[in-house]
Amino acid sequence: MKTNVTEFIFLGLTQDPMKKKIVFVIFLVFYAATAVGNLLIILTVKTSPSLGSPMYFFLTYLSFADFCFSSTTAPKLIADSLATKQTISFNECMIQLVAMHFFGCMEVLILILMAFDRYVAICKPLHYTVIMNQKTCGNLVILALAVSFLHSVTQILLAMSLFFCGPNVIDHYFCDLQPLLKLACTDTYVINLLVLFNSGIVCITSFSVLMTSYILILYSLRNHSAEGKRKALSTCTTHIIVVVLFFVPCIFIYARPPITFPVDKMVSVFYTIGTPLLNPLIYTLRNAEVKNAMEKLWSKSIS
Repeated sequence: MKTNVTEFIFLGLTQDPMKKKIVFVIFLVFYAATAVGNLLIILTVKTSPSLGSPMYFFLTYLSFADFCFSSTTAPKLIADSLATKQTISFNECMIQLVAMHFFGCMEVLILILMAFDRYVAICKPLHYTVIMNQKTCGNLVILALAVSFLHSVTQILLAMSLFFCGPNVIDHYFCDLQPLLKLACTDTYVINLLVLFNSGIVCITSFSVLMTSYILILYSLRNHSAEGKRKALSTCTTHIIVVVLFFVPCIFIYARPPITFPVDKMVSVFYTIGTPLLNPLIYTLRNAEVKNAMEKLWSKSIS
């Protein structure tokens, strides 16, 4: 790949010195809460025998993906809010692009695995332990990692096919293909279509599959007892909230033509930093088993 650019300059969320200080404080708190919340969920599940079901096995990987996904953008945003010039080297930009899409895709696939787990548990309860055994769950996670790797490799190959001849100011706070395409000195029509297919169509298809699966699950609950229906409905509602919070902004960003909107940065903030923070809160506040396990873990730590 040939390029005359060795670094990119981020415009970030704001150029106002006072607002940048506010950004630093807010997102430092957000990122710290995200890290603590997701790592606490992983620790709780790993140390609690009562959370040994496949659902919580997948939840640990979702929390891991959330933590890593947030870590690809938040630390740089926080550091840049104190810097006079917000720059990133070309190689670091490519690494950030790969990491963000790897962990973003991983989160999508783990959400699909969690939906599949709930479908089997509710619609085929007699075969649940046979279908969702430990080996199968492990293989499904490995498959998710492999697909995430392929997706991120595709993104970097598209980025590396671009030629940058001089403009290096990115009107964003992280490296992604859409803002990079605006700086390319080559015709990007075909690459824009490939980005739309690779990211946009994947987001829409995944969201449609997830919502369809939960509709089928909710429909099947009509034959369950009142207690079973209440518990399953509570779990599925939690999952649906997480799915909607992640996919709606994701679809808004990736499943559209290359047009810039004023709200793009705020939507990106919500799905790269906000959602990883909200996920542990939602799973903790709406899940009695996780809350009880955390209380026991806390009691042990202070005793």
